[in-house]
Amino acid sequence: MNEFERLRADHGSLARGVSAAAPGTLFALAVTGGVIANPTEGRRIRFGRNKPEVDVCLGGDDRKVSRCHGVLVRHRRRWWVSTLGRTPVRFPGSRLLFAGEEPIPLETGYTPLFIPGSGSRIHVLELYVAGPEENPVPVHPADPTAQPRTYWLSPTERLILVVLAQRYLLQEPYPQPMAWRQAAVHLDDLQPDSGWNAKRVERIVEKVRTRLSNEGVPGLTREEVGEPIGNTLNHNLIRELMDSTTLVPADLRLLDDPDN
Repeated sequence: MNEFERLRADHGSLARGVSAAAPGTLFALAVTGGVIANPTEGRRIRFGRNKPEVDVCLGGDDRKVSRCHGVLVRHRRRWWVSTLGRTPVRFPGSRLLFAGEEPIPLETGYTPLFIPGSGSRIHVLELYVAGPEENPVPVHPADPTAQPRTYWLSPTERLILVVLAQRYLLQEPYPQPMAWRQAAVHLDDLQPDSGWNAKRVERIVEKVRTRLSNEGVPGLTREEVGEPIGNTLNHNLIRELMDSTTLVPADLRLLDDPDN
């Protein structure tokens, strides 16, 4: 087993950035924790279900995930992803990587990988390749850390919005918000005793839109957008929540454990 610096299970999403690291350093994070790997030629990171034999455990209680589902390898100054498991690894843009295909290189920055699990479960492996800073601004040791502007969401609001925005969080090419009725059915599957219906979902999302609009976020009211409305208001809401990193791909884990 390779020796790595470890990332704790409660480490924040890599979508919000990483600590300073040498260019090419790879951060890999799942719900169980992760690793930081320096960019040494030939370095390997294994991920999959069998915790004792992989470097990052993913879907440890889900038999649809292979014991060693994939591997990340440092080769020719880049990190490459290979699939070893029976089910493909899904990249942003809905690109699928199957076992036996040529490895796919990672770009600098953030890349989430999605591994389908049993039923509607989705396992997320967050990756971040550190790159050189461009035109860095001088920073003094006592300077406060710059933080993105995020918005407060209650646990119920977050769960609803993750269900509504799951096509965006999966980074499909042309995502649309889930319809109210479809979202209610999905929520009822996750929480069968909570009395979900389309009207309740719509009412809670409208409350979030109103709150963010009052905070100055544009494009969240009918008066601003005009008719026909369609999915525009929810699309604008989801984009704002994702641009601010209030919602990140790692939030898809709520579809596996909504009470977490």
